[in-house]
Parts: sequence; structure tokens; C-alpha cells
Amino acid sequence: MTDKKFHLGWFMNFTSDLWTGPFEQGGGTPWDGQFYVEMAKNLERAGFDFIMMEDKLAVSEAFGGTKEAVLKHAFGMVPKHDPAPLAALISGATRHLGIVATLSTLGYPPFLLARLCSTIDHISHGRFGWNIVTSAENAAAQNFGLDQLPPREDRYAMADEYMDLVNQLWDSWEPDAVVVDRQRGMHTDFTKVHEINFHGKYYKCRGPLNTAPSPQIRPTFLQAGGSPRGRDFAAKHADAIITIADGVDGMRDYRADIRGRAAAQGRDPDQIKVMYLVIPTLGETTEEAQARRERLVTSQAFAEQSLSLLSSITDIDFAEFDLDSPLPHLTTNGEQGSLDKFQQSGSGKTLRELVYDAAEFTSSYPLIGTPSAVADEMEWLMDEVGGDGFLITLHNQGVSRRHVIEVTDGLVPELQRRGVVRTQYTKQTLRETLREF
Repeated sequence: MTDKKFHLGWFMNFTSDLWTGPFEQGGGTPWDGQFYVEMAKNLERAGFDFIMMEDKLAVSEAFGGTKEAVLKHAFGMVPKHDPAPLAALISGATRHLGIVATLSTLGYPPFLLARLCSTIDHISHGRFGWNIVTSAENAAAQNFGLDQLPPREDRYAMADEYMDLVNQLWDSWEPDAVVVDRQRGMHTDFTKVHEINFHGKYYKCRGPLNTAPSPQIRPTFLQAGGSPRGRDFAAKHADAIITIADGVDGMRDYRADIRGRAAAQGRDPDQIKVMYLVIPTLGETTEEAQARRERLVTSQAFAEQSLSLLSSITDIDFAEFDLDSPLPHLTTNGEQGSLDKFQQSGSGKTLRELVYDAAEFTSSYPLIGTPSAVADEMEWLMDEVGGDGFLITLHNQGVSRRHVIEVTDGLVPELQRRGVVRTQYTKQTLRETLREF
């Protein structure tokens, strides 16, 4: 088995926790963030590298042309609150855990995003990360004065320029600009704070940033690159890349592709951590775990939740298709990678069969069984693909206290006994923690 430690992150939303089952009495209220603070403390106790908060900027009506499904189920979708204040709240209640917030280049002017990230990085003492997204929903674009999203290739061109601008803003203060010299009566040396006078095709900004350099200077960058253009973007910018790869071969091929793209851009591939999304389904026996998964994925509610979520991120109305008829091959200007993962299991299958087969479509590999059996699979996967770690989540981006405890108090101790994940933190910043091994 692997002799190298691997990293663990958790992917979630500032949204309703599960609320319909016998062990699920949530629903989000009160919306004061304390449920997620408790969650983060559990993850820190288990030695996770980071907690990562997904976000969307609209109430989707992509499924059936109505907001009914997303509001009816809530599960992972709506209500959904701003992750940035929650990141600051969690940072004040933890000491080591990285906190990653999804912030869209669509929703934040570059100066405002650079200032916000710098501020939270200060508050967290260097533990803040930015999950870089461009947003993939026309409904989100319409909340910001656009009729529809620009084409995907244009969005990436805009995102590259956006990254150039925010990086210049973070560098607009030299590292030693703040001197706090009482004898000279000088807090900051003005000769070391510089305008950037950025004039691009899409953005223009004078600068400098008006926040002091943060512990990491810039936040740790996370990104999910699916398309070839997206992979180039991730390989150019990201400290860690999250992916929904397709099984062992897909995981191995994706990592090799990213490392090759990074090297071609002059980056050290070892400085980019590739982390695979997985959904562990745990039980005291493998049969119990399999039965839990079967009950979930065969329910009508699960099918509707899955398809409404997929509609919201792809802008394809899956309510237009008969559940018991074959699904034609589809393309989208939204999240094409998620769509490909959903429909890749073969032509000729009905939509209902695809929902069942793709119950793990937010998972790179099925992990079902006892903590010991799942730990075996995770070790084996790292040996097979040479990867860097896992980003754990729940079906349809849900959040569950029970699921968190099963992982932190069942699965992680099993991995720690094998010496394959951390038992203590030794670094201060999130970037240092990710690069520790």
C-alpha cells in the first residue's frame, strides 16, 4: 500500500442540512452558521486540510421552467447564503483548518474580490482559499445585468485577464511596505505601494489595493477544470484542483494530463494537488452500507433532486425528458464536465437508469462499505493513480451531521492508523499545509 500521505478536504454548501429522514432534523435554521462551525471543528479534529464552500448566484428555474423543485427540496441548492462571512466565522472558531470559499468572477469586480480575499486571509492567519469559478448559469448572469452567459471560451479568456489583474493587485504592496516605525512616525512606506494602471480587454483598474499584504499574499487557489480550456486554466493558476474523474483510468489520466499542462506552462507539477471528489457511504457492514445507498438512489425524491441540480448547473431542462425513455446526447454552455460525467455510462439507457447509474456522478469512484473496507479502497486508489487526496462530499451537495461524524470518527481514524493521512498540523498557512506532502 501507499507509503505517502494524502490530503483530505470537505465539499459543502452554506445551505440547508438534511431535514427529511429519521436522523436528519436540520433544515438550516437558524441561519447563524453555528451548524457549520461545529462541522468545521469536527473536520479540524480529524486533521482535514480544508473545508470548501460551493456557491451559486441564482434561484434556478432550469428544471421544468420553475423554481418549485429547488425550493421544495432545499437539499444543497436553495436557500444558499454567502460563503465569505461564513469563512470568516469559521476561521475565528478554528486554528488550523483551511477555509475555502467559492467566489465567482461574474459576481465580484476584481478589486472587491482581491480586497475581500486579503481581508479573510488576515482574519484566518493565512488559512483562506478561493475556489475560482466563472458561474455557469444564465439565471446568475441575469442577476448581474446580462441577458445570458458569454460563451465558455470567452468566459475563460475573461477569467485569465481577471486573474492577471487580481494578482497585480495583491502584488501592489511590496512585502515589506508596512514598517510601523515609531521613531520616524511611519506606518507604511509609500514608495513601496504602487498603482498598477491595468488596462485589459475586459477590465480596467488603477490600484493599488488598499489592504496590507496578507499572510499568504494571495489566497490559496482551488479550481475545477473539466474541458481542455478549463484544464489549461487550472494548470496555470491552481494550488489544488478538484475533479470528478471517471474511475481509476479517468483519475489517472486526468492527473497525468494536468501535470503535463502544468509543466508546459513552466510550473512544478508537484506543487499542484489533484483531489478527487468522492462520496463514502459507510455502514457497520458492507451489506448495511449498500442497503443505505440503494434506499437513497431508488427514491423518487432522489431522482428529482438529482435532475433539478443537474439542470441548474448545466442549464438543460431535464424535466423535458421522459424518465423511462433513452436520453439523447447533450451539450451545454454550462458545466459540460458534470454533464459528461452524468451521461457517459452509455447511449440507449433511460433517464431513470442514468440517474441510478450516476448516483455517484459527483464521485470519482464508488466508496461503499465499512470504514476499514473504504480505507482499503482509498489506499489502493492512491497507489493506482498516484494522486494527492480526496475531497469528500455528500450526494447532491448535501450536508449531514451524521455523515460528518461517520467520516471523522469512523473512516479517518482508520486512515490515521494506517499512517496515510495527517494526525497533526505542522504548518500555518493553507498553501503550506497542501504542500507539506
